[in-house]
Amino acid sequence: MQRTTVFLLILLMSAFAFGQRRKTVTTPKPTATPSATPAPAEQPTPPPSPVAGKKNGRPNLAKTDAAVPAKSYTPVYVYTFERPGFQYSSIKIEHDEDGRGRIWFKPDKEDQAFDDPLMLSPATMATLKSTFDELHFLDSTEDYQFPGRDFSTMGNVTITISRGGKTRTAKYNWTENKAAKTLMDTYRGIANEATWKFEMTLARQNQPLLTPGLADTIDDYIKRGEVPDPPHLIPYLQELSNDERLPLIARNHLTRIIDQISKPKH
Repeated sequence: MQRTTVFLLILLMSAFAFGQRRKTVTTPKPTATPSATPAPAEQPTPPPSPVAGKKNGRPNLAKTDAAVPAKSYTPVYVYTFERPGFQYSSIKIEHDEDGRGRIWFKPDKEDQAFDDPLMLSPATMATLKSTFDELHFLDSTEDYQFPGRDFSTMGNVTITISRGGKTRTAKYNWTENKAAKTLMDTYRGIANEATWKFEMTLARQNQPLLTPGLADTIDDYIKRGEVPDPPHLIPYLQELSNDERLPLIARNHLTRIIDQISKPKH
């Protein structure tokens, strides 16, 4: 009994001491967490700086085929052609003794006329000069228009020479004089070549699919003798035949034309 009482007393004392320890233990106050500094907004990555000399754009493949301006000249020879309804209804050619000059041509039913520098080949100038000499053109009073035959529906030609203080103009549309006809044909051939080059330049830059038809055109002119000096066309035809903007069929045709021109004549 005494031992039980002592044991109970010890238990009570232990419980009291444990309670006292719990009262004296203080729970630490939570430390205030400092507010986090907001992260800076993500900045977009700037594009890389362009490298000097490098172009990112699509290259401009169409180079202008500008004609080289002719040197200054004093017109001695002037040719005009007028025929409403033709593809080029008005044509004017003027040049000096060395073949330097200019050509104007106006498409039918258009207000604007185009013009290009002109440099006639030595062979063409030789043909013109010998023909004018044969006619004694500047001193003659001959009327080259064949009487009773008015072919103005095919166009009227006017040819003028101004030299040494003298000027003479002849106008006709049909003639039986062979030398006068040679003048008509030679100047018409000069106009054919100039207008063909103009059309080829436009097609080469803007509509290459038209160039096969234009190759046919110059081929026909040459075969019919309607350009005055085919060999002098060879450098230009070679340039065209090497232009990869043109369809292969056009380039091959131009190469054949060069071969035909280059063949020795028997």
